[in-house]
Amino acid sequence: MSTVSEGATPGFLVWRLSMKWRVAVDRAVAPLGLTHAQYALVATLFGMRRGGLRPSQRQLADHTGLEALYVSKLARALEAAGLVDRVRDPADPRAVQLSLTTEGQQVARRAIQVVQRLHEQFLQPLGGPDSARTQAFTDELRTLLGAPLDPSAASTDIGIMEETS
Repeated sequence: MSTVSEGATPGFLVWRLSMKWRVAVDRAVAPLGLTHAQYALVATLFGMRRGGLRPSQRQLADHTGLEALYVSKLARALEAAGLVDRVRDPADPRAVQLSLTTEGQQVARRAIQVVQRLHEQFLQPLGGPDSARTQAFTDELRTLLGAPLDPSAASTDIGIMEETS
């Protein structure tokens, strides 16, 4: 694996770390017939079900950070695989509620165990999941995730710089 440059920007490092994690999860859950994105949906549905929720596709998209259209595509594939049920929301006929089938619950449970082991391995360089360094890292990630980003403002700034050059 290539070494990451000392001069790499934080954005590049976040991208590289997210790609490293995505690839590792893809490989870890592939034997269960899942991709990383599908795992994100079934694991989230598993957790929400334990909380007594049956989310709509929109709610699941908002919770996972995935685009609603992508969640719909993933949900259809998971439904075809027999892991997810999609039903119209009785309170809103435009919305589709998602839940795991019995088989989906079994696959989700196994996948969560696999990814938890991978998660422990991932955090070992920081001292493991319960270390102070991991907690500080988690806090920093929450700060960054909570900060608003406006891509259109960044594009506007480029146009302004070009005009003044």
